[in-house]
Amino acid sequence: MTRHILLTGAAGFIGYHLAQRLLQDGDTVTGFDSLNDYYDPALKAARIAQLRPQSGFSFIHGDLADRGAVEALFKATAFDVVVNLAAQPGVRYSLTNPHAYIQSNLVGFTHILESCRHAKTPHLVFASSSSVYGANGKQPFSESDNVDHPLSLYAASKKANELMAHTYASLYGIPVTGLRFFTVYGPWYRPDMALFQFTRNILEGRPIQVFNHGHHRRDFTYIDDIVEGIVRVMALPPKGNAGWDALTPDPASSKAPYAIYNIGHGKPENLMDYIAALEAALGKKALMQMLPAQPGDVAETFADVSLLTAATGFAPSTSIHIGIPRFVKWYRAYYDV
Repeated sequence: MTRHILLTGAAGFIGYHLAQRLLQDGDTVTGFDSLNDYYDPALKAARIAQLRPQSGFSFIHGDLADRGAVEALFKATAFDVVVNLAAQPGVRYSLTNPHAYIQSNLVGFTHILESCRHAKTPHLVFASSSSVYGANGKQPFSESDNVDHPLSLYAASKKANELMAHTYASLYGIPVTGLRFFTVYGPWYRPDMALFQFTRNILEGRPIQVFNHGHHRRDFTYIDDIVEGIVRVMALPPKGNAGWDALTPDPASSKAPYAIYNIGHGKPENLMDYIAALEAALGKKALMQMLPAQPGDVAETFADVSLLTAATGFAPSTSIHIGIPRFVKWYRAYYDV
């Protein structure tokens, strides 16, 4: 059955790839994006240019923080699923531009929740982040873990989204699913992210900045695995766990129609191994400037994806030795390098 999907953040990295997949599957997609200048708007415009000619796709230029624009969107169309990927991303940017996170991630998300409430949307899926695990030291990160110690305003805003979503699921019965993404990468990547910057600098013969003296470990997750996880979750609106115990509350579950899932590779990689895989794909060694850890950075991320696998039958599996060369191939073609 053809579904009509509202996809906010459609011009973003994950949004673009998800839109491509949904259109290939025969869904109708309304994309919504502010096309802001947090990073090169030309790259966002190029993604939308790839989507516009495809049957079933339409695009609306708008901002989630504009309440009237969001309400008009929902009044014009009844959506079968709403996927909210629009957000102000970035840990380091949140240290110097906190108001951007409040407007986009809190005010904007409130407008989505209110619109879904009044439209009686059958399923809202929204992007959270592995950043919510913050200062947690136990590995791997599980949805059942407490996430009360965020290390950046970005992380705090994503945890706030989860709490807001649960409240709406509990009060109004809206089926809501949050997805904690782990260090996503791949073709059409964001220029503010390390892999993109490393690639550019290595090709130009300039040093790359390696924070925490290269001791970071990250659960790098290829974009196709993220998209597959989203698509499978979209088809599973939560119904609530009748066995949830208020005396021993499990953060991963609820009596409300609310669910939260990690989507990560489930295999953390050393940052230096990640750089070595990039050097091999580029055929060129990196000049490295070793630096201390940045404020807000987490030393290691490691996703427990057992809940996702149990619910959907899917576990991400693309290794960096497959994903990084695919990114490099796209980068060389897109920038004619």
